[in-house]
Amino acid sequence: MKCKYRKTATIQAEQFDGSDEMIEKYNIEASKTLFISQYVLPTKEGPMYVHTGDYIATGVEGEHWAIDKDIFERTYERCD
Repeated sequence: MKCKYRKTATIQAEQFDGSDEMIEKYNIEASKTLFISQYVLPTKEGPMYVHTGDYIATGVEGEHWAIDKDIFERTYERCD
């Protein structure tokens, strides 16, 4: 039988803006060309692409992962 589940842990997250400060803070590998910028976020599961506007989440063990902006905004609500 299918059951519904809700996450009980809270996370911290901030929207990635492509700034040098955030690139350094999260050890993001950036490659910029004339027309495109690519960003790779190191995660526990391996490298993950992150795009400007996506959110970078920090879990309960200090791990980071990227969440697409649209998915993040549909899934999470601010609870300061």
